[in-house]
Amino acid sequence: MFDVSSLLDIWPLSVCMTLTLMSCGYALFAGWAVRRFAAEPIATPRTRPEIVVLKPLHGSEPRLGATLATLCHQDYAGSYSIVFGVSGDNDPAINEVAKLQARHPLVAMRLVVDSTRHGSNGKISNLINMAKGITAEVVVFADSDIAVEPNYLSRLVGALEAPRVGAVTCLYRGRPVAGFWSRMTSAGIDQHFLPNAIVGIALGLARPCFGSTIALRRETLNAIGGFERVADKLADDHAVGAAVQRLGLKVAVAPFVVEHNCCEDSLNAMWSHELRWGRTIRTLAPAGYIGSGVTHAVPLALLTAWLTEFSLSGLGVLAIALACRLWVEASVRRSFGGSRVALALGPCRDIVSALVYLSCFASRSVTWRGSHFTVARDSDLVPTLIARTGSEP
Repeated sequence: MFDVSSLLDIWPLSVCMTLTLMSCGYALFAGWAVRRFAAEPIATPRTRPEIVVLKPLHGSEPRLGATLATLCHQDYAGSYSIVFGVSGDNDPAINEVAKLQARHPLVAMRLVVDSTRHGSNGKISNLINMAKGITAEVVVFADSDIAVEPNYLSRLVGALEAPRVGAVTCLYRGRPVAGFWSRMTSAGIDQHFLPNAIVGIALGLARPCFGSTIALRRETLNAIGGFERVADKLADDHAVGAAVQRLGLKVAVAPFVVEHNCCEDSLNAMWSHELRWGRTIRTLAPAGYIGSGVTHAVPLALLTAWLTEFSLSGLGVLAIALACRLWVEASVRRSFGGSRVALALGPCRDIVSALVYLSCFASRSVTWRGSHFTVARDSDLVPTLIARTGSEP
């Protein structure tokens, strides 16, 4: 006679074991995909269009001056200029720009101070104010915490010259600059975001566009409606990429990475940041976000080992999962550099990533620069009070 109670006893273990083995297989593929992506050739530019680099700033950040200075050491053969923007006269970033101008007098750069608000997204409002009157053929914009190599602009132009390419974006790796929690954030970028993004690109499941860098021709920016088109979007980078693709053009992911300064100095800062982006991704691509649960090999292996009461077989599965995680870490470090993740930190980071993943299902509320919003289904930012009451505060 069929024993239902026996089935109920074993199905949790069977499900966890299956998911764990799938996760291990995914990790092996991710490590291979990372190495393959890093080996892609980088195009040499044939032309030298004039470039303007837009850098929206907001407050002081660790290593801000050094990070911005990487734009002043470009080996680009054409002409380029840098425009910095802040929304207030008292912004501490103004001092950093002044120092930069003094140290690099031969680099064309200017500062725009304009508090005009154009939508819910403060960064995009800043970009709208900065972009007034620009005449350069190519527009490059990137977040303030992104550091680049001297060949950055040359590589972007080379990628932008490919047929049917309307915009170029860059993946990024983390650089911890504020202690333990910034190291945890950096590990999350290097061991989860970066390989997951590369797998999505390799399988044709993702057509990303990242705020770490977006380069496009000025005529393309005008054709999509300018920055005003995305003034209310939380995922403004995604929205820009989608608008470019609606023109029938491609968003190319350059085969190199830039460096993102991880400035989170507390658990709360890290948690809020990762919830914001996790909930945005869940809103934009719910099916894909649910499927990404299979990427958490170590937490799944721990659950499997617990269900087996930490038997030899359960511990064996955990050891395999840890080995697969180390394979991904080694692949990223070999391909893109970065610091070695401590053995104890890696599994802890995997557990935190799984907790963030689960927490993103709880709501669509996010905190950004001290304000509270709800992410609408089209990634619009809706102030929390408006979302709840339907009226302005």
